[in-house]
Amino acid sequence: MAIGTGTTRLEDLAALAGVSVSTASRALNDHPAISTRTKQKIWSLARDHDYPFRRHMPTGPIGAEGSVAIVTPHLRGRALPLSHPFFLELLASIGEAARARSCDFTVSHTAPANYDDLVLAATTSRANGVIFLGQSMLHDELNQLAETNTRFIVWGAQMPKQHYCSVGSDNLLGGRRATAHLARLGRKRIMFLGSTDPEAMLRRRGYREALAECGLDFDPELIVPVDFEMEPAEDAVSRLQRRGVQFDGIVASSDLIALGAIRALQRAGLSVPADVSVVGYDDMLLARLSTPALTTVRQDTQEAGRILVSRLLDPVPDTRSELLPTNLIVRESCGA
Repeated sequence: MAIGTGTTRLEDLAALAGVSVSTASRALNDHPAISTRTKQKIWSLARDHDYPFRRHMPTGPIGAEGSVAIVTPHLRGRALPLSHPFFLELLASIGEAARARSCDFTVSHTAPANYDDLVLAATTSRANGVIFLGQSMLHDELNQLAETNTRFIVWGAQMPKQHYCSVGSDNLLGGRRATAHLARLGRKRIMFLGSTDPEAMLRRRGYREALAECGLDFDPELIVPVDFEMEPAEDAVSRLQRRGVQFDGIVASSDLIALGAIRALQRAGLSVPADVSVVGYDDMLLARLSTPALTTVRQDTQEAGRILVSRLLDPVPDTRSELLPTNLIVRESCGA
């Protein structure tokens, strides 16, 4: 048997796995009668020994040079909604990058919540590799997965003592730039709206650093935890107004949060940006189409998609994490 030369036979795989040739064949074809554990074992052996099963057994309706699987981990007990506009744009960029490499991509129905879920998501597919859209609270588990021969990459923040490869924007600098811009406009009471995921926490840290650099006092009352959606942000801002909390600027950790905040302000009869200036984060298409057009921190989803796909498909993997630059895009919601 010639290992690693592309000449491994089906009989060789069956012998390595300790199963019959027919079982090995059905496992490679993802037959429902074969257990998940057996499929994982045989697919792993096929990868390790260069058995070219993908070329002869396409993963989609049309044969492709390879495939990429996309998985969204659980976030605080629920699956991240694929309808979120930012992730739709990121998925489109990943799809275009895969198409440029003559590859297919699939979005998994699974939403891992622990290490075993990660293993299942990463090994029960014939894809060349897996892109996890965010690490949620699974940093330690992803470090553990990195010790295996699983090929995967994470879209998200770089974390301390990280052993896996990630691609993400410079969240710390993005939060700092958004806050410093409002301070330069003379805003004194700047609120931060965001969640507790790793990306939002880095943006919040940048917010606090900018307050200190600009000589503005930090008020814990102006840190408001909200999810990456419009309605929770709208409700949170409305509650603060009813309590009489004073603020003249908002740094939101996503564009959807910023747009929800603007809705609440306008419903209360306040003007954006005359009364309150607002900055978002992402630069989704909605940010450009909103009224007023949203000032935001841009994440380059096209470059992110290209890098994520190339890191999985290149013959010699580049395991270094990548920190993409962020840019402040100034529009009407800040007034300058």
